[in-house]
Amino acid sequence: MPRPAARPWTVAVLGPGGVGGLLAGVLSRAGHRVICVAAEETTQVLRRDGITVRSAQFGAFTAPVEAVTELREPVDLCLIAVKHTALAAALERIPPDVVGDGWVVPLLNGVEHPDVLRGRYGARCVVPGVIRVASTRTAPGTIEHGSPFTEIDLAGAPERLGALAAVLEEAGVRTRVADDETAALWAKLAFLAPFALLTTHYGLTIGAVRTERREELSALVAEAAAVSGACGAPADPAKTLELYDAFPGDSKSSMQRDAEAGRPLELDAIGGALLRAADRHGVPVPIASRLVTSLLTGDDGTHRRGRGPTGAGSAPVRR
Repeated sequence: MPRPAARPWTVAVLGPGGVGGLLAGVLSRAGHRVICVAAEETTQVLRRDGITVRSAQFGAFTAPVEAVTELREPVDLCLIAVKHTALAAALERIPPDVVGDGWVVPLLNGVEHPDVLRGRYGARCVVPGVIRVASTRTAPGTIEHGSPFTEIDLAGAPERLGALAAVLEEAGVRTRVADDETAALWAKLAFLAPFALLTTHYGLTIGAVRTERREELSALVAEAAAVSGACGAPADPAKTLELYDAFPGDSKSSMQRDAEAGRPLELDAIGGALLRAADRHGVPVPIASRLVTSLLTGDDGTHRRGRGPTGAGSAPVRR
């Protein structure tokens, strides 16, 4: 199993983008050996220049990292920080026999990916995680971290994950460990789904959504909370709305930014997962269903970016 936190770890980061690049940078700065796993173009930049982070929390710094297109040696920790739309292809860069006894910590949106990873790497080493951070890759190896916080929740027994949590904490990442995996994953999805679906559908910031579309936002938050509760993770719609109200008004969801850039949308992992859980438990979600269908087909009449061969229309939502 992973070594005590007092000794440097070898950490692989699959997907050194906004989230993965930030974590790679802070872990390297904390003295750990970091191996970024990415496409050839990105690895060339990282080998030459390392990772440069400009952060409201950590300041500005550049940290050295190793970079490979495929992991070929055991590591203590493998952080999976790609988007759900790229997960299947990206996992080919991390062969199951290389992981060994190291931890595999996915930091993806959604609730269904842990089973995929357990099927590939084994249940023992997979530790689902949830990250709260606002961080963007502006170029290969260059990370803009806007939020004054970086927080991770790990799902598992605290006594088992103590050393892992300590490694992250010592690098400056606030880390909590909780036994209830369902609660941890659904807490984020119940918050994220209304934010992502409404901002992307209407092409509005959260500030505009919470004023111009307040009634729809409240109703969608209630739908997501009902599904979360049916799955065994009670959610408080009032607290979710309070969090939205505290957001800077110009905030956009990551799905909205992907749509604006013409990138694939995580519609299946976020909206699709919500609809499938609602179907399983018989929870009516008419607003979520309408928004997901509209984003999938581009029939919303309001926000059509992100379609085409690289948009939402290329990844049908599974029901």
